[in-house]
Amino acid sequence: MAGASSRAAVASDIDSPYAWLRLVIALTLGTLGGVGMWSVVVALPAVQADFHVARADASLPYTLAMVGFVFGGIMMGRLSDRFGIVAPLVLGTCSLSLGFIATAWAPSLWSFGIIYGVMIGLLGSSALFSPLIADCSHWFLKRRGIAVAIAASGNYLGGTIWPPIIQPFIEQYGWRSTHIGIGIVCFVTMMPLILIMRRRTPLFATSGAATPANGGSAGIGLKPGALQALLVIAGISCCVAMSMPQVHIVAYCVDLGYGPARGAELLSVMMGFGVISRFASGWVLDRFGGLPTLLAGSTLQAVALALYLPFDGLVSLFIISAVFGLFQGGIIPSYAIIVRETFPAREAGTRVGLVISSTIAGMALGGWLNGAIFDLTGSYRNALLNGLAWNFLNMAIASWLLVRATRPRPAAA
Repeated sequence: MAGASSRAAVASDIDSPYAWLRLVIALTLGTLGGVGMWSVVVALPAVQADFHVARADASLPYTLAMVGFVFGGIMMGRLSDRFGIVAPLVLGTCSLSLGFIATAWAPSLWSFGIIYGVMIGLLGSSALFSPLIADCSHWFLKRRGIAVAIAASGNYLGGTIWPPIIQPFIEQYGWRSTHIGIGIVCFVTMMPLILIMRRRTPLFATSGAATPANGGSAGIGLKPGALQALLVIAGISCCVAMSMPQVHIVAYCVDLGYGPARGAELLSVMMGFGVISRFASGWVLDRFGGLPTLLAGSTLQAVALALYLPFDGLVSLFIISAVFGLFQGGIIPSYAIIVRETFPAREAGTRVGLVISSTIAGMALGGWLNGAIFDLTGSYRNALLNGLAWNFLNMAIASWLLVRATRPRPAAA
């Protein structure tokens, strides 16, 4: 009787005020931890000058961090499925803070990149993105789309807040001292918040949702492995396209003669409108589901990406960057909702970790690839065209899955 009472008490937490408080904390942690994704973007010109390397080489630490993020997201997802969300959060916060402090003493680009890849990517920021998204999905039923979208907004809020803070410090104190400061701030602010996340996740209350029968994924008629593989490819392709403005906008502004400060402002505008888009996408996700939202976001992202081709004036870049952020912000939350619609809840941490990590893999590949294309051609035009090609692949996968999900299926015998 006591056990049933305890289970009921935990179930009552779903959609409760505590669930919303937990969501706010998850958003805050994601915003603070998101610095691991954006600091190196802002510091890219300074790092390039410090180590006297080419643009593609200077992009390597970002790529290594994102590769670490890919494997770390999967590892942290499995860790959260098994032990709860607190374990990966503590590990991630400590690694992130120590990693930023350690980069200040990096003697070469390779040591700098390895520290970023292992401590900031693999063990740090990876714990503060997809595990938080998966965890929040367990605490909401009626407003799951909105909750997932808000949780996924943490890294975009980080992209909005951190660049304008980091850039002046880099100019005044250098990137090394700035990284030490970031490490200290992250540890001091994040560890107390993690204590509020200790309550047990009400997994049993949502475990009945999306349980595929006969080895297929709910409503789509694919084997779970096949659907997961398609979502991974879709995640990679959309984010190779997404990485062109997000990773290279600061360097692009330097090349155009506008300076790194304007580039940091453009990145902040892009991420700020991305936050608005992600919040709005939660409303769309709750009404239309994951696949329609994914296809709509991918199509709009292609439109915004194409606008960078004919326009490179500063005012135009501010407008296009705002449009780009507004159009593509709902893509990442869509993947988490698709996973929750088609896979069992007990696998949420691992499955969401896989697909979100694939989007980070796309950012890593795109970050390096677009830099390499620039070094070969001396222009970002071909890099933009490359991004559009990858975007069309994402649109094709989303369209095919949506057709399979919406067409009538024969009744089981």
